[in-house]
Amino acid sequence: MARTVTLCKVAELAPGAARRFDGDDYRIALVRIGDDFYAIGDQCSHENYSLAEGDVFTDEREIECWKHGSTFDLTNGEPQSLPAVKAVPTYDVTVEDGEVKVVIG
Repeated sequence: MARTVTLCKVAELAPGAARRFDGDDYRIALVRIGDDFYAIGDQCSHENYSLAEGDVFTDEREIECWKHGSTFDLTNGEPQSLPAVKAVPTYDVTVEDGEVKVVIG
């Protein structure tokens, strides 16, 4: 069953930055580009490395795995470069009353 989870306040994530959030049943990299927020599974599909620790490419709306260089489209989780070949999950994001929320499940 889907539920909405509050991750942080808007002001807690600078534009161009990524941050990891862990819950009992999720591990999410939240990325801010300008006033837009993207939530993507925080595990590279190539190997178990945190995507939130990688570089954010704002013009391309991508995040890079810091270990092997695979990049992922923030809008759909699809890999944009090797060695990753599988997509990672993405999550719907809303901003309400200054808080960033994602839909899990």
